[in-house]
Amino acid sequence: MSHEISLSRRLVIIFSIVFAGEIIFSLPFHVARFFRPTLLDVFSLTNTQLGDIFGLYGIMAMLAYFPGGAIADRFSGRRLMSFSLLTTALGGIYFVQIPSPTGLALLFAYWGVTTILLFWASMIKVTRQWGGKATQGKAFGILDGGRGLVAAGVASIAVLMITMAFPTSSVVMNINEQTSAIKTVISFYSLLTVLAAVLIWFTIPKVKTENLAINTNSITAHKQRNAIAGIIEVLKQPKVWLQAFIVLAAYCAYKSLDYFGLYATTVLGINELDSARMVSNASYLRPIAAITAGIIADKLRVGRVISWFFVLLSVSYLLFSLLLPNTASSNLIIEANFLLTFLLVFAIRGIYFALLEETKLSGQLTGTAVGIISVVGFTPDIFFAPIAGRIIDSAPGIDGFNQLFMLLFGISASGFTAAYLLAKRVKEQV
Repeated sequence: MSHEISLSRRLVIIFSIVFAGEIIFSLPFHVARFFRPTLLDVFSLTNTQLGDIFGLYGIMAMLAYFPGGAIADRFSGRRLMSFSLLTTALGGIYFVQIPSPTGLALLFAYWGVTTILLFWASMIKVTRQWGGKATQGKAFGILDGGRGLVAAGVASIAVLMITMAFPTSSVVMNINEQTSAIKTVISFYSLLTVLAAVLIWFTIPKVKTENLAINTNSITAHKQRNAIAGIIEVLKQPKVWLQAFIVLAAYCAYKSLDYFGLYATTVLGINELDSARMVSNASYLRPIAAITAGIIADKLRVGRVISWFFVLLSVSYLLFSLLLPNTASSNLIIEANFLLTFLLVFAIRGIYFALLEETKLSGQLTGTAVGIISVVGFTPDIFFAPIAGRIIDSAPGIDGFNQLFMLLFGISASGFTAAYLLAKRVKEQV
């Protein structure tokens, strides 16, 4: 295989990465995101219980991020990603049996390892190398935007499958129909996860991932770094910690999107299928937001763009907490703000890993840096769902959601502070 990869092959590679990068999280996250009211009824769970289950996933994921980064710097992304997808799909066989809350907790703990340890840092590293030095914003915008398109597309198909299976139950489904619907969705996502594993195995080159960049002449050979020395080098850099906090704030905002379907049914009075349809349709904004943000970031600097997006997101959450629904004017504003929030969250999420190149972090330490940033940045997998579930359960209805939105306002404002400080530090380096 030549060192230069054709444009068509590069497109196939990035499509495979994008598809696999979203589908691996479909079983642990999509079912709850798009079908949360139905999931809660079928598994007889409260928001607090489901939040604690996600918290266990987060704990295992945190333990997996750090070693996963070092592993990604040493082994083939093709093998690591394919194996992760297959082991994740195996969990779907148990999920579709509708296990008890204890069994569900163990399943999510298992997924915390299979979706992260061998997959996450490999995906980020391959994407950075695929994008080269000049188009990091576009590369990560395509990755996250494409993942959003995959998420929305498969969710729409799942909603359509349920609608066709239960055409007379568009308003309220009984528990038997809800159980059949959830089993259909789980089986669908499990099959897609297996398909993603096959796709990665046959499309990602067997050669080292450095050869995925179209301009490989700019990549020079480096001796194998000592793993411990690399970790210490990364930990000593303040810019890595600032990036980690930016990811943390952005990921809290992203996790909040899981509750918009429940907000629609609980506060706005929308039925379960329409709620799932509304969230899946809003998810189509993700590719638009992420790719557009990537283009803008490549022109204006990533840190600066993220700073302004956090300002707008803070205002958006504050507006949610102040509005009262069920009047014509307020409902219209809420719906517009709903779309704005999705756009801003997707835009920030689409480009925050492009900061790796902007801050001039060594490419040879990408996996290690991603591991460290992810350990901090994705801690919301541990604490956000348990906190949000308790807030909503302790103050049912609009009051609980208003408290949640005020919490998110404060987190987003903190994200702006971290992004501003990082952008200032990058400017001083130029």
